[in-house]
Amino acid sequence: MATAGSGGDGETETSSLHLEAEWPNLGDKKRMISSGNPFEYLVETLVCSPDKTFFNISKLQGTEYDALPYCIRVVLETVVRNCDGVLVKEDDAMKVLKWNTNCECQEIPFLPARVVLQDFTGIPAMVDYAAMRDAMKKLDRDPKLVNPACPTDLIVDHSLQLDFTKCSAAQTGSTASSIDSPRQSSKLPPAKPASTKSHCRGQSSCKGACDSGSTSQSSREQIENTPMLCPFHLQPIPEPEAALKSLELEFNRNKERLQFFKWCSKAFKNVTVIPPETGTVHQVNLEYLSRLVMEKEGFLYPDSVLGTDSHTTMVNGLGILGLGFGGIESEAAMLGIPISLNLPEVVGCEVTGSVSQLSTSIDVVLSITKHLRQADLSGRFVEFFGEGVSQLSVVDRTTIANMCPEYGATVAFFPVDQVTLSHLKQTGVDEQRLRVFEAYMKAVKLLKEENSTTIPRYSKVLEINLNTIVPYVSGPKRPQDRVSVTDMKKDFETCLNEKVGSRGFHIPAERQKLEVSVTYKSSEYMLSHGSVLIAAVISCTNNCNPSVMLTAGLLAKKAVEAGLKVKPYIRTSLSPGSGTVTHYLTASGVLPFLNQLGFDIFGYGCSRCVSNTNPLPEEIVTAIKEGDLVACGVFSGNKHFEGSRCSCIRANYLASPPLVVAYALAGTVNIDLQTDALGFNSRGEKVFLRDIWPTREEVLQVEENLIIPSMFKELKIKIEKQNTRWNLLDSPESTLFPWDLRSTYIRSPPFFSRLDKVPAPPPAIERAHVLLYLGDSVTTDHISPAGSISRTSPAAKYLIQRNLAPREFNSYGARRGNDAVMTRGTFANMKLFNKLVGKPGPKTIHFPSGKMLVKNMDQETQETGQLRDHSCWVSEL
Repeated sequence: MATAGSGGDGETETSSLHLEAEWPNLGDKKRMISSGNPFEYLVETLVCSPDKTFFNISKLQGTEYDALPYCIRVVLETVVRNCDGVLVKEDDAMKVLKWNTNCECQEIPFLPARVVLQDFTGIPAMVDYAAMRDAMKKLDRDPKLVNPACPTDLIVDHSLQLDFTKCSAAQTGSTASSIDSPRQSSKLPPAKPASTKSHCRGQSSCKGACDSGSTSQSSREQIENTPMLCPFHLQPIPEPEAALKSLELEFNRNKERLQFFKWCSKAFKNVTVIPPETGTVHQVNLEYLSRLVMEKEGFLYPDSVLGTDSHTTMVNGLGILGLGFGGIESEAAMLGIPISLNLPEVVGCEVTGSVSQLSTSIDVVLSITKHLRQADLSGRFVEFFGEGVSQLSVVDRTTIANMCPEYGATVAFFPVDQVTLSHLKQTGVDEQRLRVFEAYMKAVKLLKEENSTTIPRYSKVLEINLNTIVPYVSGPKRPQDRVSVTDMKKDFETCLNEKVGSRGFHIPAERQKLEVSVTYKSSEYMLSHGSVLIAAVISCTNNCNPSVMLTAGLLAKKAVEAGLKVKPYIRTSLSPGSGTVTHYLTASGVLPFLNQLGFDIFGYGCSRCVSNTNPLPEEIVTAIKEGDLVACGVFSGNKHFEGSRCSCIRANYLASPPLVVAYALAGTVNIDLQTDALGFNSRGEKVFLRDIWPTREEVLQVEENLIIPSMFKELKIKIEKQNTRWNLLDSPESTLFPWDLRSTYIRSPPFFSRLDKVPAPPPAIERAHVLLYLGDSVTTDHISPAGSISRTSPAAKYLIQRNLAPREFNSYGARRGNDAVMTRGTFANMKLFNKLVGKPGPKTIHFPSGKMLVKNMDQETQETGQLRDHSCWVSEL
């Protein structure tokens, strides 16, 4: 994996990002202490390593410190270390120390050790930095002075789309062909210009803007570098190259953005860019970037991170304080300005008991999610303790922490203990560094001792008994609606009966047993309510956990050996969060069996999670619509929006990866997995889930003896390899970014166009009225969509005026570097429900006239292409 280095202008790129940072030589310790820091007297030398120093915050009025939750101790250290008397004051540290009496009523400044950005939310920040350099130049100042003060990592992971799929011949081909796939992935050719040959091959049913001939010269000269791919058809590929082709198109489609990112990595100090083909932001953060203990100029301090991705909290499972924030707060931290953090209540979650044989860590996650969701944890930290915690591996803990957004907490923290240190040893951290880690964590009392009977003072304590946890799924419309697998059939039938709402579909009783015959690929199938059309192990939350993914792989292996198959019309896919997942699936020998069931790896990154899904077969879609069937999708993610994947799939369930495989084999969610057979073997005998479900002992044996040591050894080798496409990508070498006025991806924002040496006071806000009145369950996707751009939207009109065809729109997320697109996309989600209006859609009421308005552009905006007042709302015809 090649990554761009963090050097300034003119410095060379580094070819790899090291998992373990080199220990720098000890410098002047005072350079790490803010000028006039009143806590300098707390600086001590580490006993086992005299060249290392640190703030021993445990000596701050010890009895009060010992009562602090571990996550608050990390916050306290950050405040003490950055205390300069101006942005961070001595009184702020005292507020944290007396946390139990100040929580939720005091604000304190917090400056993380580092910032992590994903590409969709990170590109506006980097565009702002590029514009700041232009502003500095206009003010006759050195633009090279504009750099992030806080180390910043940007991971390109959200742009992957499923453009190719294997044809039926490949899916039913020999096992050897499937096994060769991982080896071929190491021979990726450099990205090539998009082919001018029609990708849909002239199918008569194509409704897109493609034809059976070659594309026009004007299309080939498009500045967007977008492949001419019909959006209504995937190109079937007989060779095991679907992942390679999808990645190639990702580079071509997003070339302008990637060129900008590469320029950023060379032009700015303290910026590292992780290119595509690496993994999702939260896993890259966990596997590559996390340090547990940071060091700068000989000073040791706890790792902490501020991220623009909602899954930044994943690192809390490793004992690293990770908080998810928006772009404004992240940019402030990048500038070295502390964010304002309300001292939160910290809810202690005591874990007792042990996990049952059939339950996975995902079942634990969903159970904890439901339990904590009911506790009203919005804006609060959660810290786990109790004898049950030691039974959870680090990968289990990170999976639980990764679900933090679903139960509303800001942080889900697992203090560092011996399980954490053992995990670090398995990942290849040398013993000397581990000794330093352990000695430092003990010195500042951040290490949870096994024999310690001292429990921090929490705001309140909740108890979760692992013995009570059974397998669950979530759905059919909301992630908070959990259904026991044993009750799945009964619950789905209840949903068919209920009125249309958060759970119901209101299907008449006489139509609930309806079956529709459909012919697909010369075979006849029967579709009914509950038929599974999409089964996807997608890129976030679950597949970061080897035990869960191994369970899915071993289940697939036993299913294939039992003669079970997945119906060919079901869209199955596997999109790992990183190449590490591919490694351990390959090393354990289960990947070929997943491939045989159709779970082929098509790339690394967010895909179905942000609705980048491929179209379903037209025969299937027609049958679903004709029968008015409630078709289903099953995903191993942590969120879903109703109808976001496909309008004909009305029921979406979140499940663990092995259950995704199980429901794909069954072909329906309307099944009792305890008593109903999944299918029949070659001898016509029934095969039940209990016959092929791997035991916990089987999974742990493979994980402990093979996976953990080998995957991190392979990881170190992988990150030192070159990323051919990224290295061959051209990018500017200038200090200032050369803006292309034709670009619809990267545009200089207007925020600094009127910047003066003496800033003008902000103007008064007068005669403002309510635009939207939103209720619960409002997501960032409703406010600022990341998915596809509707052809009737203001953003689409803007792009069409710039001679782009709908197939070239890409997504809102990919175009967040263009403020003209994003202002038009704000509140453009068709599912947005404004209580002022009473029906979904981007609509509002004008005050005081009371007229209905829809999001649109006025005539001036249409003619000039410039936003007069960001976006306009015009009367509905």
